[in-house]
Amino acid sequence: MEKWKCTVCGYVYNPEEGDPDGGIAPNTPFEKIPDDWLCPVCGASKDQFEKV
Repeated sequence: MEKWKCTVCGYVYNPEEGDPDGGIAPNTPFEKIPDDWLCPVCGASKDQFEKV
């Protein structure tokens, strides 16, 4: 699965880890994350991420 990077703060979303604190289970592809999910570090919206 592809990783995605926040263009605001540099946080990298790793699908293998998910975002348990944000309600995203491990092995969740970025495309399956709800559109209202926010970066857990800086609060940027999902559309502020780019594929790495």
